[in-house]
Amino acid sequence: MAYKVGIISLGCAKNRVDAEMLLYRIRNAGYKLCEDVAMADVAIINTCGFIESAKQESIEEILELSELKKEGKIKAIIVTGCLAERYKEEVMKEIPEADAVVGIGANDDIVKIIDEVLQGKKQQCFPDKLLLPLEGGRIQSTPYYYAYLKIAEGCDNHCTYCAIPMIRGKFRSRKMEDIIAEAKHLAEKGVKELVVVAQDTSLYGKDIYGELMLAKLLKKLCEIDGIRWIRVLYCYPDKITDELLQVMAEEEKIVKYLDLPLQHCNGRVLKTMNRKGNKEELVELIAKIREKVPGIVLRTTFIAGFPTETEEEFAELENFAKEVRFERVGCFAYSQEENTPAAKLEPQIPEDVKERRAEIIMENQQEIMEEFCQKLDGKTIEVLVEGYDQYAECFFGRSAWDAPEVDGSVFFTVTGRKPAPGEFVKVKIDDFLNCDPIGEMVE
Repeated sequence: MAYKVGIISLGCAKNRVDAEMLLYRIRNAGYKLCEDVAMADVAIINTCGFIESAKQESIEEILELSELKKEGKIKAIIVTGCLAERYKEEVMKEIPEADAVVGIGANDDIVKIIDEVLQGKKQQCFPDKLLLPLEGGRIQSTPYYYAYLKIAEGCDNHCTYCAIPMIRGKFRSRKMEDIIAEAKHLAEKGVKELVVVAQDTSLYGKDIYGELMLAKLLKKLCEIDGIRWIRVLYCYPDKITDELLQVMAEEEKIVKYLDLPLQHCNGRVLKTMNRKGNKEELVELIAKIREKVPGIVLRTTFIAGFPTETEEEFAELENFAKEVRFERVGCFAYSQEENTPAAKLEPQIPEDVKERRAEIIMENQQEIMEEFCQKLDGKTIEVLVEGYDQYAECFFGRSAWDAPEVDGSVFFTVTGRKPAPGEFVKVKIDDFLNCDPIGEMVE
């Protein structure tokens, strides 16, 4: 009888790709994959350890699995991913129910680790994080019609608030031919939307080709039959080239959507974050992007309450967000992460002040997003169908301006033929609710 193995993957899309590669190795070794970890013999939790809230979520999931193990429903628990990599000995010490705690460099050895824990042997192994495999098969865990395409691993930016370089190591690009081959394989399986991810997609290729190669990679991806949408996440503002903007403007398959995590606009705060630029430069860049790629929707993220941020500097950020009017924004209260330079800065901002500042940005953003929705009234847009909402009694999907898992949905009614998930349809917008457009499918 084959043992059943299940995986819970937390955190970012890049971590999800790692989990999909683990699933492929596990299945190829003869283990049976189990979607519900509560029904598995071996439960693997692929953790996130980026910020405090993510760490807490990971720990809670491990504790829930521990209860299932005590009840005899699970034979073994394996903890991998960023939390395991970052806190090594602490995880096993604090949660002794875990049978294995392994770093990301051990992903290639996952089958051996499963074999060992099933024999009752506790495992702790933390090979060099640069051994994390960048190539290999994967079992897609997203709906069949979209997939994440990880083009690089690690990060060289060393932002002072961020633990990613400590956890994931230096930036390393995948070879272009390997990425193209994977994208073709995904297209053959029915994937219609590729979501291009890395810790910094805009740096792609610099380490192995000596120049920024994202624009050239995107052009190659556009040549693949079957792919309808290509979406780019995590582009750093100082690496947005004219060539990249030209490719985005010219290529129909590249959706007019760009994720540009800015974190702040004040020059002093950005310098303290070890990031480049200031408000004037960012306003100029965004105007240039919008001019060169007409109709583009911009997503960004901000950190509110970064250590030493004054009321005046926050007010500058608030006014900047109002002035630039990003169509999509996520604003997060600063999370003090141990062993990062920002954690040692003084003064640290009180929790209630950080939270309130983040709320102000998001309250203002609500108005901007409502204005965006109002402009869609009466227009017909293309929507990728995702399913049927029984409570709302209508179908829903995403427009080209909505990234999976982070943005909203488009809700629509149907009078004739019912569309299937993964199908592209036209929807005429006539209303919106909570910044989600509402309309009717038109043939």
